[in-house]
Amino acid sequence: MELYYSFSVLIVLASFFAYLNLKILKLPSTIGIMLIAIFVSLLIRIAGPSIFPKTTLSFFNLISEFDFTEVLMGAMLNFLLFAGAIHVNFSDLKEQRLPIFIFSTVSVIISTFVVAFILYNVAPLLHENIPFIYCLLFGALISPTDPIAVLGILKQAKVPKSLETKIAGESLFNDGVAVVLFAVILQLTQTNAIDISAGSISWLLAREAFGGLLLGALLGFGASAAMKRVDDYKVSVLITLSVVMGGYLVARATHISGPLTMVAAGLITGNYGKKTAMSSETKDYLNKFWELIDEILNAILFLFIGFELLLIPDLTSHLVLGLFAIVIVLLARLLSIWIPYAIVPFKNKFLKGALTVMVWGGLRGGVSIALVLSVDNGEHKNLLLEITYFVVVFSIVVQGLTVGKVAKKALVGN
Repeated sequence: MELYYSFSVLIVLASFFAYLNLKILKLPSTIGIMLIAIFVSLLIRIAGPSIFPKTTLSFFNLISEFDFTEVLMGAMLNFLLFAGAIHVNFSDLKEQRLPIFIFSTVSVIISTFVVAFILYNVAPLLHENIPFIYCLLFGALISPTDPIAVLGILKQAKVPKSLETKIAGESLFNDGVAVVLFAVILQLTQTNAIDISAGSISWLLAREAFGGLLLGALLGFGASAAMKRVDDYKVSVLITLSVVMGGYLVARATHISGPLTMVAAGLITGNYGKKTAMSSETKDYLNKFWELIDEILNAILFLFIGFELLLIPDLTSHLVLGLFAIVIVLLARLLSIWIPYAIVPFKNKFLKGALTVMVWGGLRGGVSIALVLSVDNGEHKNLLLEITYFVVVFSIVVQGLTVGKVAKKALVGN
């Protein structure tokens, strides 16, 4: 009942904030909802305890007791990734397979270590003391571009198709590497007993990534075969729901990547399934259903990102470091894209100005916040939470609202 109550409150607030944004702010829905939630959070922090103390306490308890990490990483992310992947053209991904692979693996690792190195050396200058292992932890959780934020913003940015595919493909596939890196580093902060040999980590990565892709492919082809036999839109929708919900349970039980499972299943269903197993009526209903799921869950997600402000004990204690973290993450993003671009021979696939758009379009979002909230409470937890929040809000609001203009200016002449 408590979970139902929590979701009821969030749905009511999301719908109200979406209405306010549409009538007043007229921003992209997710950004508008998040900004209104941040404003309400600030209002609650400043005036709530003196004006409506009981309501403030109840709402604060609702947010603090809501397991955002479990709900996002264990439920919402699966639906959102499947909903995003089902609309991606596989032939476009295949054409850009080399840059997508490089940027979703090598670039994440480069970014993790660049962020850690710079943060470790900058923090003492700001009278902050962060052990290097926690700098690495921050690098791992903040390096992956968020597929939810990226896919939502790219719909309105109007960038060339090849570039959109690179950015979207990277964001869909980089979670596997990032989550494994984060998990390994997180365990290192807790104990020295973990096996961190190259072989162990390689096996972990292979099991997570290839296991997830294999399971997703099996689910996608299996669901397509089942839908071909019935071709009924109601049953087809139920089958895709079972793929997402049942697929996650299997991925979790076998310790493989749930996000990559959903991406592969969505790609197979959205490409092979739509071509071979569905009538035009079924395609139409399926597309509309998953577009609606995508919009609803995005609204709840960005609403909750805004309300996460209530969980930060002191908004000013690490303000300067948070601002520096924004610059550090952007610099790491630049290096993680430029280094592979300079070394790997795929330059002919890039438009002039594409690197600029890729750097600025690498948005961070709910995945980073979910990961930082999963860190055990300790002396560095609040610091990591605060600087992560600064980076995510800047990324979604500033980069998200301007990536279209940056793309138009950078790609002029193409």
